[in-house]
Amino acid sequence: MEIAEEKEIVIVGGGICGLATALALHRKGISSVVLERSDRLRATGAAIIIQPNGWRALDQLGVAAKLRQTAILIQNMDTMQQGLYFELFDRNGELRCLKRSHLIETMADDIPVDTIRLGCRMLSIELDPLTSSPVLRLHDGSILKAKVVIGCDGVNSLIAKFLGMNSTKLFSTCVVRGFRSYQRGHEFENEFLIMSREHIQFGRMPINDKLVYWFVTRKWTTQDLMVFKDWVLIRESTLESMRGFPTEIVEMIKNSEPDSFILTPLKYRAPWDLLRRSSQKGTVMVAGDAWHATGPFLAQGGSASLEDAIVLARCLAQKLCTVFPSGRVERKMVETAVKGYAKERKMRVVQLCTQSYLIGIMLDDATSTLLKFISIVLTSLLFGDPTAHTYYDCGRL
Repeated sequence: MEIAEEKEIVIVGGGICGLATALALHRKGISSVVLERSDRLRATGAAIIIQPNGWRALDQLGVAAKLRQTAILIQNMDTMQQGLYFELFDRNGELRCLKRSHLIETMADDIPVDTIRLGCRMLSIELDPLTSSPVLRLHDGSILKAKVVIGCDGVNSLIAKFLGMNSTKLFSTCVVRGFRSYQRGHEFENEFLIMSREHIQFGRMPINDKLVYWFVTRKWTTQDLMVFKDWVLIRESTLESMRGFPTEIVEMIKNSEPDSFILTPLKYRAPWDLLRRSSQKGTVMVAGDAWHATGPFLAQGGSASLEDAIVLARCLAQKLCTVFPSGRVERKMVETAVKGYAKERKMRVVQLCTQSYLIGIMLDDATSTLLKFISIVLTSLLFGDPTAHTYYDCGRL
């Protein structure tokens, strides 16, 4: 008979959401185990834009002050084409661009060293027929039996599949991201530049006085399936798409850091799926992109994941802080905490996914004129203030 290792809380995925959740739980005196399939902590996506709501969450995690030292405050936006997409950011709020690796490393440094298990891939999850506790089977043949399982395993989440959630869907667009490093410093202002030409959008934002983050949003093609793992081919295809843009922009992309080029198809979870499907079953739940994958149109993927971590840790701590140390955990209390988290977060993530989906439809080349018109009308009706998503406060940890 196989012997299972027993753990209180298992977090599947060591990305931003997984580490933020582990850190939030640690701040509340609750231990957890993070299973990360890669051999090192992953920082996919080059950089991440953090808006005011994200900084509120980072303040609660206790890492905001340190991270602010690594990223300058963006004080202005310069748009070469005015439109709804460019009015989604609160120009008066705190907006900074963080290097993803800085965010990952900063959170990991504040988590107990034995929390994160690298090179640990989950193969399947099932419920124990006697206790209804989640049981995880790992690639090395070992078994983990947990009281709580939190799926922070991204857009292709196995935990979401276990919960019966539909697979994420693809927009017809993709995004290429990268860094340009200037050893002697750059001369760009502290602004978020957006430039559009035909169906190509370019964005640029300084991270600090020497490092600049950029992205290019364009149509996803069959050719991208063959180049998305090769940075040289990604660079060549991106430069090809940038014909007609100013020379300084083309040169910046051409001379960017080789290992920073990342090509990503844009995936989303349909808002109606979020309304119909539960994000938890018993003591198993999802958070971050595993629950509410969106396109980058609101720049809220990372910030929303940080909010999840705060709310989840708070809900668990309210019920379990006096229970975990004693070694006894009442399943009913755990389920109550998990349901409280799901209930508190549901409408927030539905609103984010709906707004992002509508904007994605408006910007998608494959969208019909009629559908674009309907999306514009719905956006105006549902989101009178397009920047309201940045005002959200997830509360105290």
